Amino acid sequence: MTPPFRADHIGSLLRPRKLREAFRNPSAGELRAVQDECIREVVKLQKDCGLEVVTDGEFRRISYWEKFVRLTRGLEVRDAVFTFHDAEGHESRFTAPYVSGKVSRAEPITLDELGFGNTKVTMPAPSTMHFYRFTDWGSAYRDPAAFFADLGNVYQEEIADLAKAGCHYVQLDEVAVAILCDPAAREKVKAQGEDPDRLVDLYIDAINQAVKNRPAGMTVGVHVCRGNYKGMYLSEGGYDSVAERFFGRTAVDHFLLEFDTPRAGGFAPLRFVPKDKGVVLGLVSSKTPELESLDLLKRRADEASRYLAPERLAISPQCGFASTMGGNPVTEVHQRAKLRLCVDAASAIWG
Repeated sequence: MTPPFRADHIGSLLRPRKLREAFRNPSAGELRAVQDECIREVVKLQKDCGLEVVTDGEFRRISYWEKFVRLTRGLEVRDAVFTFHDAEGHESRFTAPYVSGKVSRAEPITLDELGFGNTKVTMPAPSTMHFYRFTDWGSAYRDPAAFFADLGNVYQEEIADLAKAGCHYVQLDEVAVAILCDPAAREKVKAQGEDPDRLVDLYIDAINQAVKNRPAGMTVGVHVCRGNYKGMYLSEGGYDSVAERFFGRTAVDHFLLEFDTPRAGGFAPLRFVPKDKGVVLGLVSSKTPELESLDLLKRRADEASRYLAPERLAISPQCGFASTMGGNPVTEVHQRAKLRLCVDAASAIWG
């Protein structure tokens, strides 16, 4: 009933300068060699911080979804219909997947991210391939359900191969459902003639299709994210409007939820998390350099335990440190301190 680790993290980590430069000027074999070197270093970083959950930092990707799209037939990239923004009102446009043909798995997508002592592999949730362009998401399918059925097969094949390779923890990064908690975003969706609640149900079904038939011993968590781009975000609003359906119907083992700012709302929606599922509390911000106090984290974990038993809770940063190549406005020193803080907080809170 608990997440697999009391101290977790979301997956992406700051790309070292030599890795960013290798991506900008790749040559045959050189990029791979630099990636391997940097992955070994970042795995050591995580272990030095005391983490049991270890990723490759998503160092083989330009962004958290780019590699999935590149290695899946039928997907391409176009402009998104949403924009990132910050508290000062600055906006930034971004690109998104588009369904240009029948979808199938061209080759393994994340298998090459294993083999360095890492224990978790992350993938974008199925809604990533639909929601960012929900008004014009693709022309190859008669309806989204047919598309998600084919896309689900891609995930099922990938998860089966990951299990065979020894991976026992997969995380799906779900942004659309978080955006659909935002009253402003919901109104935008309605203005385009779409029902936000219908989309939530569609995306829950898509996750369930993706993880269906997962091998015994494979743990699946869903990270719910409000957007993470150079410290900017896509939405705000608590989980209240989706909690009962999303927590109750999504067939995964636990949820990794953002609770780092008031934008995320309170802990009351956790009362809808079924008794056989856990929650990783994203209480430490990956967007800002300020280090949270241990007392604050203890207090917030205690607040959450009013709605969910303490044995079903864990702690992490609210999101990754670099969902894209550029990363968030923090340094590697800040990143290390925050990862270590999660380990120290887990020990202080739960022993």
